[in-house]
Amino acid sequence: MTKQNGNYFDEHHLRQGSPVNTTHVESFPRNACGANVAIAATGVCHSTAVPLQAGDLVTSITFVTATTAAGTPTAGFVALYSPAGVLLAQSADFATTARAANTVYKINLATAQLITTAGLYYATISFTAGTVPTLRGLDVGNAVMAGALGLTAGVLAQTHGSAVGAVAPATIATATTVATVAYLVLT
Repeated sequence: MTKQNGNYFDEHHLRQGSPVNTTHVESFPRNACGANVAIAATGVCHSTAVPLQAGDLVTSITFVTATTAAGTPTAGFVALYSPAGVLLAQSADFATTARAANTVYKINLATAQLITTAGLYYATISFTAGTVPTLRGLDVGNAVMAGALGLTAGVLAQTHGSAVGAVAPATIATATTVATVAYLVLT
């Protein structure tokens, strides 16, 4: 894949067909996306780690619903957080927009984010709905495996906040590590 800060090429570039000199980062390789994952309760944020490099320009977050569609949605958003858990940008409110099962959704952030420091950022999604949709992703078995494991590695997936509605919390606070890692693409 070609990165903003120089050429980096691997086999994922060929699978994804990512355009030259454009940010295209996945939470994990698409071909490992084998689970139908519950992301969080209504009004709770689900944050998935995504590695970003200096020079990446993030304008949108793409997710794929799985077998459960959103039922009676009233609010929601995608957001991008820094490695320190500080909100950088979020999308407009999902409001009552239907989210069908087994469908790709590309959602623009309200403000594009130019990444100046490489690190593990957090792409976040939240739905306030009678039924929260499931997403395509992977399940690492238990929350301990998605945690830092006592190493310098970052948390792979976590939930935080409650009754957030249409507004992303200013920080990731009082997070709970979870075993479900959502497949997200940042472009």
